[in-house]
Amino acid sequence: MNNAHFLVPEALVSRLSRTTLVATAVAASLLATLAPTATAAPTATAARTPAEAGTRAEAGARGDGIPALTDSRGRVLTLRGWNVEDKANRGDAALSAVTEKHFRDMRAKGFNFARLLVFWDDLEPRPGQYSQSYLRKIERVLDWARKHDVKVLLDAHQDVFGPAFGHRGIPAWATRTDGLPFTPHPDDWFSEYFEPAVQRAFTHLYEDEDLRRAQARMWQVLADRFDDHPAVLGYDPINEPMGELHEGEDLPTAARRIEREQLTPMYNRIADAIRRVDRDTWIFVEPTPIVGEGVPTGLGRIDDPKIVYAPHFYNTGMEAGADYDPAAGWIESYEQAVTLYPEEYKVPVVVGEWGPLNNSLPNMNRFYREAMVSLGRYTSGWAGYVWCYGGGYCAVDSTGAFRTNKELTAEPYAEAVAGRVRSAAYDAATGVYRLEYDAAGPRGSRSTELVLPPGDWKVTAHGARVLRDRDRGGPRVLAAPNARVTVTVSRTAR
Repeated sequence: MNNAHFLVPEALVSRLSRTTLVATAVAASLLATLAPTATAAPTATAARTPAEAGTRAEAGARGDGIPALTDSRGRVLTLRGWNVEDKANRGDAALSAVTEKHFRDMRAKGFNFARLLVFWDDLEPRPGQYSQSYLRKIERVLDWARKHDVKVLLDAHQDVFGPAFGHRGIPAWATRTDGLPFTPHPDDWFSEYFEPAVQRAFTHLYEDEDLRRAQARMWQVLADRFDDHPAVLGYDPINEPMGELHEGEDLPTAARRIEREQLTPMYNRIADAIRRVDRDTWIFVEPTPIVGEGVPTGLGRIDDPKIVYAPHFYNTGMEAGADYDPAAGWIESYEQAVTLYPEEYKVPVVVGEWGPLNNSLPNMNRFYREAMVSLGRYTSGWAGYVWCYGGGYCAVDSTGAFRTNKELTAEPYAEAVAGRVRSAAYDAATGVYRLEYDAAGPRGSRSTELVLPPGDWKVTAHGARVLRDRDRGGPRVLAAPNARVTVTVSRTAR
């Protein structure tokens, strides 16, 4: 194990309820470091700015070499949804803040996806003793999701490693610090990631054989319990993984090393463990959150046929409370960097978290519009942060109404396309969504499913029939094998 020199930025971004990696104090140096990299290897889509794009392609309709997420019937999936969490309660009260209302309201507003936060410290409070009560609580939440037709990603969440440092995630019994110091920062808790004890705890998690086995067993327990649950789409082995900086390293260099040398083998170990009990469920792998500053990941190949790349989409300045700056080119540089990994390894992309804290600032309307355009170009979907009823990051207020500009995340889309998508785009200015696809052959699925947000919408199809699905509420499009189909969804005048 290398001795580390801990580079603690003097001013880190204060967060209320979530994490990113990059401190405000280092943002400028990060961007300066990465500017040559970002312009050296542009992608075909990166040349288009959000303002130039206007409309966007859905999953499966891109020419950038990134494959689409698919379901068990081979249909092209698009996921739109939110994180669902209860960080405050644990033990007997774990997940008590998550209710059926979360899933009913999400679906009613046009969302089909939830990233559900679960905690290793609740699942395995003592080594080798797994809480059956907690598993039943997770199952109850999944049953609500199934009832309301919401697909779920189970996210093994951590903030500042876990309870040993006053947060949630990896159990205290699996936390090893070598006696290094830890000083809490209650007014700037994210800076705790740079405390020597926290950084060393990550190193032990990645390198100690018994902790490796414990983490893999924990995931086997989850996968064995929920592999057949119809709501479960995927597993996210660890939220926003961090690591230990070595002497002389800047953050981009450290992030790429951690991803290459520690996260890649960790994901391969966990994937192997999961596949011993579950052969079919997607596994979502995250880079370090430093990708939010346009840093290409150092992750290597995960040797599994059902891997999804799941970066987060946060901007340091906006996390610190600043307004969106369209001239800074952040969305473009992020998209350009984040698409390199899925293009190289041919895996789908689903963004696991995104959305600013101060969403009512003057330029935030433009941010949401341009972010939706960008996300639609290269992802199979996303989960915003976070579905709750109140202020801060919450998607809706106490009455269930969208908070300012959050309504821009609700659009018509095809959540499952039975065929090869040729093009699909939503024009926010006109309120028109168009989908063109070649229907599957005789052995493929016939049913393409649409999702419509609240409002009055007209759906027409050329080359297929449009039916109202009474069970799921949204329309379905039924096409003959190999038919060329064009679907138009338009907002009707009130």
